[in-house]
Amino acid sequence: MGSPRQPSERAPGERRGGLRVVAIGGGTGLSTLLKGLRHYVTSPGERRRIEVDRPRIHDLCAVVTVSDDGGSSGRLRKELNMPPPGDIRNCIVALSEDEPLLSKLFQHRFDKGSGLEGHSFGNLFLAALTGITKDFGEAVRLSSEILATRGHIHPATTSHVELEALMEDGTRVRGETKITASKGRIHELFLVPPDVEPEAQTLQAIASADLITVGPGSLFTSLIPNLLVRGIPQAIAASSALKVYVCNLMTQANESLGRTAADHIRALNRHAGGQVFDCAILNGKQISAELKAKYALEGATQVVVDREAIEELGVTPVLGDYLEEGEVARHATDRVARDVLQLVWQRQSARAGLARTT
Repeated sequence: MGSPRQPSERAPGERRGGLRVVAIGGGTGLSTLLKGLRHYVTSPGERRRIEVDRPRIHDLCAVVTVSDDGGSSGRLRKELNMPPPGDIRNCIVALSEDEPLLSKLFQHRFDKGSGLEGHSFGNLFLAALTGITKDFGEAVRLSSEILATRGHIHPATTSHVELEALMEDGTRVRGETKITASKGRIHELFLVPPDVEPEAQTLQAIASADLITVGPGSLFTSLIPNLLVRGIPQAIAASSALKVYVCNLMTQANESLGRTAADHIRALNRHAGGQVFDCAILNGKQISAELKAKYALEGATQVVVDREAIEELGVTPVLGDYLEEGEVARHATDRVARDVLQLVWQRQSARAGLARTT
């Protein structure tokens, strides 16, 4: 990751008390990354200056996809005409000060009760606040405030949207659940309607960011939908932030089977309408034979890291051990958070050093 800075080398982020970070995604991937980033956030009353040997985050913002139409989220979406709250709920839990307790509470799923069965408490909490405020974005903001999260959470859009996929055989599939269940290979993804917009605060956060991350998460149903919201890819392109793709560990049925890391980046660039990333965080550790066999049952394998192809796309590959094994393969959130912050810290240090010599 390069040599450490000397105490006299102070990055621009240090002078204003820390880095501004925007994490874009959805599903369990985004909440996993947020758990790692949360530990670098300075809370009110804490010392604001970044320590010499440790980057700190002054402002953390999560931008979350809102296209889920299955399970509890899908039911609330249809019955209450609100955006699906599930991915938002997971992010609130990941950023909360008392994560273990809130995780149990917000992830609690009712297993009986007329109308309650299958719903999670966190989804109902967000639905209730949406009903009170008549504004889903405001309900998310208030939820974060009530639960003292170490960051801001914004839905990619508060408009009611659906996903539609054009498959490689020319057929079209509407709805995230049907797309995920489809046996075909996705060629292109669309939002219906196509002209939805983000909240103004989202665009402001992207514009002022020092670091923007996209991923990890399902390529077509968690990551790309954010880049289809009008204004978001343009804001990312215009931002001076370091833009980092956190690549998935494993391929995923109907989303990325047979796609290499470079293929993931190409798909994201294509849907964004231009090049998005400066760097890519890539796992270089092999999974165990036991877990490999488990994934093979669904046709999934580790994402192939084709470094030369990634470099040809103008993206710097950052290879490391980012694998954490359990029932499934997950990103080692602490190591990913450490390295993405180190990347932007080093970049700012280099710029500060160049400015002093000119």
